Amino acid sequence: MQSDIPQSGPRRRVDQWQQINPPLFILGDGLTRGTREKDGKLGRRFRGESHHKVDSKGRVSIPASFRRVLEASDPNCDPGGNPELVIVYGDHRRQFLECYTMEAIEEVDAKIAALPRGSKGRKILERMFNGQSLPTTVDETGRLVLPAKLRQKIGLEGEAFFIASGDTFQIWKPETYEEVEMAEAEKLMEELPEDFDPLEFLDGAGGA
Repeated sequence: MQSDIPQSGPRRRVDQWQQINPPLFILGDGLTRGTREKDGKLGRRFRGESHHKVDSKGRVSIPASFRRVLEASDPNCDPGGNPELVIVYGDHRRQFLECYTMEAIEEVDAKIAALPRGSKGRKILERMFNGQSLPTTVDETGRLVLPAKLRQKIGLEGEAFFIASGDTFQIWKPETYEEVEMAEAEKLMEELPEDFDPLEFLDGAGGA
């Protein structure tokens, strides 16, 4: 059963364009559609943010809308089944866990494979996305089991903060998100005119 905690941490959503550490793609939500096309179909997006309890075994519930996106983005998952995903934890500088749908990670893998074998870029990306990552599955109760290594890496204890980031979502220690991401977002916003419309970033992006 999903166990949400009333939000006592960050109150405002920081959209993809505000984040310090964006993933390789702009990603997303429930079963709404995004802007990336694949085989004529628009990519699915996660949306929203929430707090969830983490028990002593590292089990944490995933937001219900996130689970639906994971199911729809896993070609081997039947409706209502147990979708697979990949958690990328990276090196010591990364302070959050990035969770990729199977569609999203396969797109990343394809781009990495297109790079020259032995090139610096390919080595770095293979280390991060192949070596510093964990394939896992959502269990029958809609929970993830986060190994102690991953929890210790980001200082995760009794509570986790989930935030959507397009076709990935991130898991943070709430206090770290508040200190790092929100502070950076506020700094970026202070550099913009008071009447600035964020949708102006989309001008010339090739969409309606």
